[in-house]
Amino acid sequence: MRIATLMIGVGLVLGLVSAAAGQSESPTASIKGTEEGWRALTAEDFVAANCDPETWRWDNGTLICTGEPVGVLRSQKQYTNFELVAEWKHERNAGNSGIFAWVPEESVSKLQRGQLPQGIEFQVLDLGYKEAYEKSSGKPADWFTCHGDVFPTQASTMKPFAPVAPNGQRSFPRQNLTRGFGEWNHYYIRCINGEARLWVNGVEVSGGTNCQPATGFICLESEGSPIQFRNLRIRELN
Repeated sequence: MRIATLMIGVGLVLGLVSAAAGQSESPTASIKGTEEGWRALTAEDFVAANCDPETWRWDNGTLICTGEPVGVLRSQKQYTNFELVAEWKHERNAGNSGIFAWVPEESVSKLQRGQLPQGIEFQVLDLGYKEAYEKSSGKPADWFTCHGDVFPTQASTMKPFAPVAPNGQRSFPRQNLTRGFGEWNHYYIRCINGEARLWVNGVEVSGGTNCQPATGFICLESEGSPIQFRNLRIRELN
């Protein structure tokens, strides 16, 4: 009942707006995380997983990550149904990071240095990552985008929303809305009853359903490049 009530509230701020010519319409959401039921996530809400002590630090409410080593910072508690707001900014070109939802305890508890967990990942890539990947690998970057892919990692599963990556695993964004390094981006993430949805800078772009598992930790990713997070806020749904 509470989920239904909150979903009605969310529905009141959702509207359909015309996208660019040739693109389908996508719901917008003016979610700042300051509405009723939301609370800030602070240093007390997270615990070290498999990074170095200096990898993550808080500075006046902003979470700063060096990017080294590869690993995650995990939430203190596990979540099932929730909404999450996060602003992020890559500090240099071709940066790589992500936000994980529903990371099972058996995965995060076994992480070694340099490893990433099982879960549903909301990709956080700088716009320069595609060019850097193609230059270094000599291969086309046709299996990912830099605008908010959503996909399961390791043993997790998800039925992705269209458009879908060639390998059938990733939900590609319907619109390209990510801003480049040095600029703040806004993610609104909604994870309810095994369904994960992502809004990038106010517009829903990607997601999936039938996610397994559908409960677990939230993790922030360190993956080789400095990044900042701020205005991390959550609203739990029963």
